[in-house]
Amino acid sequence: MNEIIDNNFIDEALNRDVARKFIARVYTYMFFGLFVTGTIAFVYGNESFVGEYLFDFTTKKQKPLFLVATFAPVGIALAFNFLMQRLSFVMLFGLYALYSILLGFALTSIFIIYSDSSIGAIFGVTAITFGIMAIAGYTTKADLTRMGSILMMIFVGMFVTSIINYFLGSDFIGYVLSMLGVVVFTGLTAYYMQHLKQLAYNSQLSEDQRNKLALDGGFTLYVLFINLFLSLLRLFGSRD
Repeated sequence: MNEIIDNNFIDEALNRDVARKFIARVYTYMFFGLFVTGTIAFVYGNESFVGEYLFDFTTKKQKPLFLVATFAPVGIALAFNFLMQRLSFVMLFGLYALYSILLGFALTSIFIIYSDSSIGAIFGVTAITFGIMAIAGYTTKADLTRMGSILMMIFVGMFVTSIINYFLGSDFIGYVLSMLGVVVFTGLTAYYMQHLKQLAYNSQLSEDQRNKLALDGGFTLYVLFINLFLSLLRLFGSRD
C-alpha cells in the first residue's frame, strides 16, 4: 500500500514538473513575440520612418508597406493554425517570428498618435490585467468552456466588423469595438489559460506535439495581450 502511495506521489510530482515546463515554454514564446514587436515599434516609431515607408502625411494615404504589415499577419495567423499539424516546429516558429516583425512595423503608428507616457502607462495596466486574468483562468475550478465559446463568436463578429470599419473609418464603431475588446480579450485570456493547463497535464502528448502546442499557446497569448493593449490604448490613451 505504501509503495502504491509513493508511486502515485512520484507520478503527480512528475506531472507537475512537466506541466510547469510546458507553461514556462508558453510564456517564453509569448515574451519573444512581445519583445520583437515592441522593439521594432519603438525603434521605428518616428515621423521620419513612418512618413517615408508607411504613411504619406501630405496626401494622408497609406503606403504599400503599411498595408502589407497590417493585413499579411492575418494570413500568417490562418496558415499557422490550419497547417500546424503539417508544418515542422521550425517552420511554425518562422511564421510566428514573421508575424511579430510585421506587426511591429504596423504598430509604429501608435508612437505618432499617442504620447510615450500614455503608451507606457497603458502597457503597464495591460500587463497587470492580463496577469490577473491568466492566474484566474489557471487556478479556477469553474469550467470556462461555454464562456470561451461565446467570446470566440463575439471575437469573430468583431474581426469582421473591424475589416468593414477599416474602409468606413467610423470613430463610433471603433470605440464600440474597443470597449468590446477589453471584455472579450480579458475573458479569452482566462479561458485560454485554463485550456493550456489541461494541455500541460495531458500525458498522452508526444514531445513534438508539446513543442508545437506550447508555441501555439505563446502565439495565442501574445495576440490576446496585443489586442487587449490596443483596445485599452484606443479608449484611454492620450493623443499627441
